Formats: sequence, structure tokens, C-alpha cells
Amino acid sequence: MGGNSFGTLFRITTWGESHGEALGVVIDGCPPMIDVSVEEIQKELDRRRPGQGTGSSPRKERDRVEILSGIFEGKTTGTPISLLIRNEDVDSSSYEEWRDIFRPGHADFTYQAKYGIRDHRGGGRASARETVARVAAGAVAKKIIGQERMEVMAYTVELGGIRAKRVDWKEIDRNDFRCPDPDAAKEMEKRVEEVRSQGDSLGGIVEILVRGCPPGLGEPVFDKLEADLAKALMSIGAVRGVEIGAGFVAARMCGSQCNDPLGPAGFEKNDAGGILGGISNGMDIVLRVAVKPIPSIHLEQRTVDRTMRPVSIRIRGRHDLSAIPRINPVCEAMVAMVLADHWLRQRALRG
Repeated sequence: MGGNSFGTLFRITTWGESHGEALGVVIDGCPPMIDVSVEEIQKELDRRRPGQGTGSSPRKERDRVEILSGIFEGKTTGTPISLLIRNEDVDSSSYEEWRDIFRPGHADFTYQAKYGIRDHRGGGRASARETVARVAAGAVAKKIIGQERMEVMAYTVELGGIRAKRVDWKEIDRNDFRCPDPDAAKEMEKRVEEVRSQGDSLGGIVEILVRGCPPGLGEPVFDKLEADLAKALMSIGAVRGVEIGAGFVAARMCGSQCNDPLGPAGFEKNDAGGILGGISNGMDIVLRVAVKPIPSIHLEQRTVDRTMRPVSIRIRGRHDLSAIPRINPVCEAMVAMVLADHWLRQRALRG
């Protein structure tokens, strides 16, 4: 019960709220003797940290991680790992006027319906700030799958209708949008400034690439690898859709186009996205997520209060203009955790 835990053998439980004292994660099932340093976890958190880049929230959080348990002298001990990130730049004053009002596009109404109570400060548990704990856990998962030379990389292929037309891996860390097309990145920046001046927000598409995944990961029926990956990515608040391989384009193909031929050297193309029958086939795993626009906008919107009385609101406060690119490391973390879990399950099955 509660929906705050994820995974089977590599299992995490996250906790904390946007404007609480801290957020954190407990990781259970991590094998012993994995090299993990606080610096490696911090590096991942710094990629997600607010207050940096075009369109990012001005909230200044250092997101300094504290290791409370499970890591001794730089190595995992096999016991539960507990990681803590304190909230430092909290300003709840701008949220007081929304205490009894449901903001459009947010989880205010649904949390109230489910629990009969909600933390209105920054969205509480429903805030994207919760994902800081996922990224911390994902850093540990990346160390596990890194032993098998698996690598996860997320990059922006579309923002505000601007689509990347080419892929240059070296460009991803050279622009604020983590876009592999430098020309598209420049257009994205113009689009962000245009929409910012209008008081609105933007959505986009993030692609996630897994290199080095061995064949055999995943279960044949209910725990198909793509099913667990889709669940992991859909659990991120801003994600509204997931594609794998050719995705929805496959619906417009014939079987002769969609099937990936096999030759002596392996698969000759990859419309399957690296997964067949719920099990990895050794090719790159390719996923894409549709990211909705941030719902906190400065334009006037219609809604109701807790008595269902109609009201009009303009949302103030510190908000991102788009979840992209800060959502990119969150996507990587969720994918890495699924891969770590299924790798441990496969190891238990076949040694």
C-alpha cells in the first residue's frame, strides 16, 4: 500500500515533500562490494538541480546528498542504503492563497479526493522535487549496471514543437536543453524566450538510449522489460506517454517493414527498440517519453475551491518553464533502476 516503493530485487522507497525538511530514499537489495562514492551520487543530482539553465526555476537548492547507511569505506555493504537531501531554499508564502484552491493541471484535486488532506506547499509529495530521491537511487543503480558495461543516456529530441534533426552526442552537454542538435537547441532557446514572455509553459519529447544491455533481461509475461520500463517512466509526474523502438510509427507499418531481420552478425535494424517478447535482445534499447507542459503558468485560468465555487487564478511562485531538461536525468535514473532490478533477477535465475 502507499505506492512509494518500486522494484523487486533492487527496491527503493522514496519519502519527503517539496517544502518539508528533507527528501530521501531507502534502497534495499543492492549487492555488496559495489564502489559508490558521495561524489558520484552528487554528480547525478547536480544534473537535475534547480536554479540553472534557460527556463529553470530560480529556486536555489544545493541538493547535497548525505549517506546515512549501507555504504562503508566507499563500498556498498549489502544492507539498506539510506540517502538524504535537505531542502534549503524553501519559500511557502506564495502557496498560501492556494491552500483551499485546486490549481489546474496539478494533483491538488486528486490528492484531496484520495487522502482528504494535502500539503499545499509546492505540491507536497506530488511535486517534481520528489524526483531528487529517484536520481540519488539511480546513481547507485548506474553503478550496478555499469559493472555489466550498460550505459543509459537521455537527451532532448523535441521542445515546444522544435525537433532535433540530427544527433551529435558531443553536443548534449554543450547546451542548456541537452539536445544533440546544436541548431535545434538555438531554436529551442528562442521558443523558450517567446513562451516565457507570454506567461506560458512548454512540453517536449525526451529519448532514452541504453547501450550494452545483454540479451535475456526481462520476464516473458507480466514483468516484460518494456512493461516495467514503461511503468517506471510513466511514474514520473510530467510524463504522459512512452514509446519503445518504432513506437506508434509501427502502427502504420506492414509486418515486412516492422520485423527486424536477423543475420550472422545479429539484428540488421532495430525497430523493436532492443526488446522482443518482453526480453532484451542485445540491441540498443530505445525509448521516448512525451513530457507535458509545466502546469504552473502566469496566465489566468478557471478552477474551483474546496467548496466547488468557481474562481479564476494566476499562479505565482518559482517554477520551471519546462520539465525539460531537468527531467532527463530522472528518466535515466528510472531506466537504470529497472535494468539493475532485471539484471539481478536474471543473475538469480541463471547465475
